[in-house]
Amino acid sequence: MSDRGYRRPRPLSPLREHLRDTFWSAPTMGFVCVFVLWLGASAVDEEIVAVLQREEAYDELGSLIAFVQDAKTIVTTISSAMMTFIGVVFSISLVAVQMASGQLTPRVVRIFVRSRISKLTLTVFLATFLFSLLVLTSYESEADPRRVVSVPLLQSMLTLVLVGLSLLLFVAYVSATLRLLQVGPVVDKIARDSFRVLGRMPRGPGGPEGLGPETGRVVHEGRAGVLRDVNTARLVRAARRQDVVLRLIPRIGDFVVPGTPVLAVHGGAVPPRSRLRYGVSVGVERTLHQDLAFGLRQLSDIALRALSTSVNDPTTAVQCLDRSIQFLAALVHLPLGTVHHRDRSGRVRLVQEGPGWEDLVDLAFEEIRWCVAGSPQVSRRLLAGLDDLLLLAPEERKQPLVRHRALLVQAVERAVPVAADREFALLPDRQGIG
Repeated sequence: MSDRGYRRPRPLSPLREHLRDTFWSAPTMGFVCVFVLWLGASAVDEEIVAVLQREEAYDELGSLIAFVQDAKTIVTTISSAMMTFIGVVFSISLVAVQMASGQLTPRVVRIFVRSRISKLTLTVFLATFLFSLLVLTSYESEADPRRVVSVPLLQSMLTLVLVGLSLLLFVAYVSATLRLLQVGPVVDKIARDSFRVLGRMPRGPGGPEGLGPETGRVVHEGRAGVLRDVNTARLVRAARRQDVVLRLIPRIGDFVVPGTPVLAVHGGAVPPRSRLRYGVSVGVERTLHQDLAFGLRQLSDIALRALSTSVNDPTTAVQCLDRSIQFLAALVHLPLGTVHHRDRSGRVRLVQEGPGWEDLVDLAFEEIRWCVAGSPQVSRRLLAGLDDLLLLAPEERKQPLVRHRALLVQAVERAVPVAADREFALLPDRQGIG
């Protein structure tokens, strides 16, 4: 067996991806950074006052006090207006995301949740609000330069800097949210995320043969849900310590319920449950972290909604087909199916079933093909895409493409009674109707 392209799993990869699927982690880190920044700025401001008092530069210190008192009005205004601004901005944004999910697919909401600019904007907005409140606590009623302890000069300046940064991020955030309402940027984002998954997925042909007899199974405990990802580093380490081979029974994206087997053990006793804890992650919906097929699933969902009678937008379906064909063209020569994860010594410790070539081709084209009989734009683009993939595919991978092409021709011939219309609908065109 060849393991071309194999990459050793990284232990923190699942944790990093799970944090990206949350919206609280970035603001929490922002709050911590704000407190650290405020404490540092307070110490600097106190040191400035102490230095000026030691040098008896009371005139200069009095000027700073006057300046800071003027700045207090601005800081007070910022602290009172910032939270209202945050509520208005994100309320409007959530409405825009809801519109996008209704027009395209609910799965696009995860793009907003995982968006770095969205998290950064929210973090800076909240940080500005919190920092302004902390700065207000640093103002003293004492105006005598000889008795004052702290003059929040640096803190006031940092508040203004955070406000300026918030305004810049607001412009960038609005631009990114508006792009979420456009079909092209959304399908491009899905395609880029899919290629990112492909780039970090270990690949290698082979099957479960040679693993030895099955000696035990591990059942799923906990809540029911979709198998989101597998902590391959943890499972490989557990299998190496027990000197066994583990085989993942469900695929990534399968729905699992408590009591069903998730791991088969080959070659020895079942590893202790404590070593297998957090080896698999179950959630309420699929993610793109390790799910090679989820990108195609999203593109198919958008295309199917566009082809429904209530929407009737074949151009959107064509755009989805463009990206699906692009993704399949990148996979056409890559080994797919079973993946063998190895330990440091090169021994196979975890076997994981993945989607094969035929599975991915069916996912990309099957449901769309059922809906294109009345849309010559989509049928022409689908025929052109199948012809392009047939030119790229090796002989052993042409059969699913040939089957879909023949079924598409038959569907159009049954649905379109006029010969000239059939001829037009079955003319390959990369633009649909160019």
